[in-house]
Amino acid sequence: MKKLIVSLLFGIICSGAASTAFAAVEVTGDLYAGVYSKYVWRGFDLSQDDKVAVQSGADVSFGSLTVSWWGNLSENSGELNEVDVVLDYSTDLGESLALSVGNILYNVDGLNDTNELYLGLGLNLLLSPTLTVYYDYDEFDTLYTTFGISHDIELSDALGLSLGATGSYLIDDTDGFGTEDAWFHNLELSAAVDFAVTQQVSVGASMLYSTPLSNDAKNYAGIREEFTGGAAVTLSF
Repeated sequence: MKKLIVSLLFGIICSGAASTAFAAVEVTGDLYAGVYSKYVWRGFDLSQDDKVAVQSGADVSFGSLTVSWWGNLSENSGELNEVDVVLDYSTDLGESLALSVGNILYNVDGLNDTNELYLGLGLNLLLSPTLTVYYDYDEFDTLYTTFGISHDIELSDALGLSLGATGSYLIDDTDGFGTEDAWFHNLELSAAVDFAVTQQVSVGASMLYSTPLSNDAKNYAGIREEFTGGAAVTLSF
């Protein structure tokens, strides 16, 4: 299945690149890879028995449209145990408002493939507040909403610091966690530093701390305090 997803993604990229060549749309992108102490997703530790999480991805943008591929490599098996493919359209609705809409395809070992639509709004104001809603319309009937703030600090021409905080609320109608179906989910605090080695190559280090926001998140979803940190290298083009 993962080979099929990669082939489809490659076909989309190639066909998109051909069409944009005629439309004179700027094509940009990046490739990245990193190693982290664990894989934390929405407050869940998905590292299983792996001692480290090895993750890589690629983004290709044709103007406002971006196709992304992301994979998590199991340190134990040496194989990809999760592949995500994202199709995103982002645009400015004015000087202070930005819109993002897209679809995420999740392919995870041991689970059926599922799809998630998302809609995000961002304000070009102090702390850059964002509101994003994710709806799994496929295998899991869930609605995951996040509210985040962030701030970037330029330490030098080549070195930057990014700080962020995100809170979330989950509505679950799959009866997977018991009788409760809605709760404040988790709070994430993040920090990252990036150093531009060249105009195309950068290296960075990041950390993420997650904690449950309610007793329901702890008792029904099993959310615990989690911490992960790591380093990555990115090639932009």
